[in-house]
Amino acid sequence: MALCRSRSLRTRFAAAIAALTLTLAGCESGAGSRSHDGRQRLTVAAVPLTDSAALYLARDRGLFAKEGLDVDIRPVQQSIQALPALLKGQVSVIASANYVTYLQAYEKGTLDLRILAEGVRITPHMMDVLVSKDSGIRTPADLAGKKVAVAVLNNIQSLTLNAILDAEGVGRPVYRQILFPQMGPALERDQVDAVHAVEPFDTAIQDELGARVLLDGGSGPARSLPASGYVTTRDFTQKHAKAAAGFRRAIEAASKIAAEDPGAVRAELPKYTKVTADQAKSIHLPTYPVAADAARLRRLVHLMREQALLLRS
Repeated sequence: MALCRSRSLRTRFAAAIAALTLTLAGCESGAGSRSHDGRQRLTVAAVPLTDSAALYLARDRGLFAKEGLDVDIRPVQQSIQALPALLKGQVSVIASANYVTYLQAYEKGTLDLRILAEGVRITPHMMDVLVSKDSGIRTPADLAGKKVAVAVLNNIQSLTLNAILDAEGVGRPVYRQILFPQMGPALERDQVDAVHAVEPFDTAIQDELGARVLLDGGSGPARSLPASGYVTTRDFTQKHAKAAAGFRRAIEAASKIAAEDPGAVRAELPKYTKVTADQAKSIHLPTYPVAADAARLRRLVHLMREQALLLRS
C-alpha cells in the first residue's frame, strides 16, 4: 500500500499498520539467508532495557524457532544507532525502538516505517527522575531551568516529563543527552542536576548511588502510553512477509508470557542486562501488550503534536 505524504500523520500511521496487515496476508516475496536447519535468519538490534524482554523470551523459549526463524540479537546503546543498518538491510528489525524517534523519521521521509509488534507501555516508576541523595532539588517545581539527562533529545523521556510538568503547572528543565550507562557517573560528578533513567538503569542508579526519586516518570499523562515497539521497513515486510508474520506471532506470544508471569521477565533480565538477580526482583516492569492499541498510539501522536515533535497536521 503506497502512502501519501500529504495525508495527516494519524491517517498515515493507521495506513502503516493497515499496510502491514495486508502485507502479512499476502505471499512472501523475498528470500533471506537461512541457517543450516533451514530457518530464516533475522538480525535484530535491541537496547538492553526491560523493553526488550519479550525478544529474549521469544528466543530462549523457542518461539522464534517454532516460526522457522533463527534470530540473532545485536545489542545497541540507542535504538537510533541501528537505523542506518536497518535502511541498508543489514538489520531486519529494531527492538525497543522508541516510537517518538521513529514517528519523526517517518514524518521526515527518512524511514518508511512498519510496526511489527508493540513493545511496552509505560507503568509507574518504570522510569524516574532521580537526583543525588544530598541534592537541594526537592520538588518537581525545582527542576525548572535545571539540567536533566535523557538518553536522546526530543524523545519519549522529555516528551512525557514535559507533559507531567505542564500538567502540574511548573517550568520545564533543560535537557542534556547522556547515554543510560553514563547517567549514574554524570549524576555523581554533578555534570547534571538530575537524570531521567529507565529500568533497569533506574534501580541500579538508586542502589549504587543512593539516588533519590524526585518524580515518577510513569505518572499522570505518561501512564499507559506506548513507549516502544518492534519496527522495520516496508521493504522488509514486502520481501519477507512470512518471516515478518512469524516474528510478530513470536513476540506477541512472548509478551503474553511476560504479562502473565513477571517472574519470567525478572529471570531473563540478568542474562542480557547488567542488573543482578537481586536487583531484577525489585525492578518496576512496563506493561507488555499482546496486541497493538491504535487509540493509545493516537494519544502519543497527539502529545507529540502538542510539543511540536510532529509538525504536520
